[in-house]
Formats: sequence, C-alpha cells, structure tokens
Amino acid sequence: MRLPISIIIPTFNEEQYLPKLLKSIQRQTVSPYEIIVADNNSIDQTRQIARQFGCKVIDGGLPPPARNNGAKIATQPILLFLDADIILSTNDFLEKTIQEMTDKKLSITSCFMIPLSKSGIDKFIFMFINFFYNLTKRFFPKINGFCIFVRKEIHQKINGFDESLLLGEDYDYVKRAVKVGRFDYLRCCKIAVSIRRLSEEGRIKMALKYTAIVLYIFIFGKIKKNFFNYKFGGHYNK
Repeated sequence: MRLPISIIIPTFNEEQYLPKLLKSIQRQTVSPYEIIVADNNSIDQTRQIARQFGCKVIDGGLPPPARNNGAKIATQPILLFLDADIILSTNDFLEKTIQEMTDKKLSITSCFMIPLSKSGIDKFIFMFINFFYNLTKRFFPKINGFCIFVRKEIHQKINGFDESLLLGEDYDYVKRAVKVGRFDYLRCCKIAVSIRRLSEEGRIKMALKYTAIVLYIFIFGKIKKNFFNYKFGGHYNK
C-alpha cells in the first residue's frame, strides 16, 4: 500500500542534504506513491543521488517554476512540496499527516516547525514563529515553501505558484489557496528544518530579514524584485 501523494522537491546543489531527506522518506511506515525531484542544473551529485533513491528527476529552476514543473507530472491527488534540507521528523510522519489532513477535510496545510539544532536559541526562535503563525492564521495565513500539503485540484485551480515572484511565493500561494479551499495547520507532527541559513547569515540578521519580508508582503503584497538579497542554493562547496 502506498499513500496517494506526490512529493515534489526543488533542488540546486543539494548532495549534502538531499540524502538525509530521502532516507527519512524511505523510513516511513507507509510510502508515498512517487517522489519528483525538480533540479536546477546542479553541478554536484544531486541528480544521481535522486535517481539512486528511485525519484523521478526533471528540470526545475527557481522554486516557483520547479514546484510547478513537478506538479505538472504528478499523478496523485495530494501534492507535498518539500525543500531538500528538511527531514520528516518521525517514521509515521506521512501516515499521520495525511490522515489528519483527510479527517479535517483540509485543502492546503502544513506543520509547525522544529529546528535541526540542539541550541536553545534556535528552539526559542522556532517556537516563536510557530506561535506567530498560529496567532495570525485567520487574517494572514502563512506556509513556508519547505513543507506544503495541497490537493492537486486546488493547485490547478489557482494556477500554481506565481513564477514572477522572487520572494514570498509561498505566502502568495496560500493566500490564493485559502480563497477556494479549507486551511489550517496540522497538529500531529512537526517538520524538522535545517538552520543552515541561520548559521550562514547569522540569527539576528536572518530574523530581521524575515521580519522585513513578512511586513513588506503584509503591507505592499507581491515581491517581484530581490530587495532582500535572498539566494536560492549557493551551498555547494567546490
């Protein structure tokens, strides 16, 4: 038996992190129907690793077109968009989340977050983000692109991710999706998230950057220029 979900992972030079995610998927009590890796011309072993794990590998690009490209060939009624540097936190993650999504009749959803870190500061940061997301979910719903469950019919109805956006495409996506479907956060499991950006750019700098991005989106809407110097990928070490 396999779950009726298509997992879609945009990648760019993710040979260090992708195996950890794929192993966590491999350990699941019930397997997903398919895993699609939408790759942005990686120059490392990303594509080879994906194929070794039995993934379908297609051409990607930046996250919005990569996710859309994956969704176009997805065969299942539920899509799960994941980033390559997260890990499914428990072996029954997929089984429990899909069951809760079904029981609550949700069209689009996500999990609260825990950091892949033992630092008390990191745990506090993520706890605060979870609290803020839950507090504002009715008037400013937010889902991070690294973990989005959505019914394929909803994805198609809203024409997928807006590929003209350089940042905040995930916030824009859920904003449009909640107009045509039911949204809430899942309570059964948390998603384990890499802290590599926090480590690379510094926690205070990243906190200020994310705050500025959220405020800009809330006040002005779509971000079509990279005012915030946010990079996709760039973690590959030659």
